[in-house]
Amino acid sequence: MKFLIYVFFIIQIISCKGQTNHLLVKEVILDWSEYPVYSTLIDESTEKNQWKYEFKYLDSIDVSWITYNSDGLKIKGIKAQPKKAGKYPCIIYNRGGNRDFGALKVDQRSLNLAKLASHGYIVIASQYRGNGGSEGQEEFGGKDVNDVLNLMDVLGEIEEADTTRVGMYGWSRGGMMTYLALAKSNKIKAAIVGGAVSDLHQTISERPEMEEKVISQLIPDYQSHKTEELDKRSAIKWANKFPKNKPILMLHGNADQQVNVSQSIQLAAEFDKFNIPYNLKIFEGGDHSLSQYKIEVNDLVLDWFDKYLKHGETNLNMEAWYKDGNVQLVKQKIQK
Repeated sequence: MKFLIYVFFIIQIISCKGQTNHLLVKEVILDWSEYPVYSTLIDESTEKNQWKYEFKYLDSIDVSWITYNSDGLKIKGIKAQPKKAGKYPCIIYNRGGNRDFGALKVDQRSLNLAKLASHGYIVIASQYRGNGGSEGQEEFGGKDVNDVLNLMDVLGEIEEADTTRVGMYGWSRGGMMTYLALAKSNKIKAAIVGGAVSDLHQTISERPEMEEKVISQLIPDYQSHKTEELDKRSAIKWANKFPKNKPILMLHGNADQQVNVSQSIQLAAEFDKFNIPYNLKIFEGGDHSLSQYKIEVNDLVLDWFDKYLKHGETNLNMEAWYKDGNVQLVKQKIQK
């Protein structure tokens, strides 16, 4: 009898260890027909409500809601990947905004992630703690950065994911999260940021409401450690911590009213000092989301990740980088 109890005890220990080792705890494939956006995706003139031509790529991928563990919290997110069997490079997408503003929903943003996946990538994104049904409390670039970094291990549990080829893509606050992740991890091969926050000091001086309604409410102990906490989240303060072999594509509109383009220009100057490989593209008249340049942005994003993830480009010689010109003004093409 004692022997049986001992065996049962050992089995329980092994079972518990097996459970705690898995970060991805739930995955539910998304049914587009359950969401309002569906009516804009289908051609209702056909008998079977087929996808409109521009959305036919949705047949080739699965988009799923996921739940995963991060620091003992259950975090919600979304994943898109090709249905065809194979090994695929991966992209971690970091959403912008805070709380419900900018949360991942079944809308144009999820369609963009799905379209990116259709080009042969596994794309995964986090709602961050405290958001979208996730446990915990959002910290606007504090411990919630772990929710991004832990997606690396989540990808390791996905059979089709090639975790030797992982890129990162973030917009606005998501750009700040990308900068923070790059400074903490050496597993990211290449990154793209758009309208990225790199100096929270400048942000609150230009937009005082951000400090009152967002930063002071979300960052723990903010009033007691204001300068320290802002510095922690401002890449301009620690550009020397960026890896020298991970290329960063920076996209910013010079008419951005939410994050001034000077934040990217000043960070680029810091990157120059420390030989951090980057390419900054400034879009003439571009707003925060570069809404006038969607085609150009999509092409740039795909070309960048194809170059450094799919094709494994490793030529990051800074002399060559400078000769090519690492700061460029992009002008809008006027359609006649």
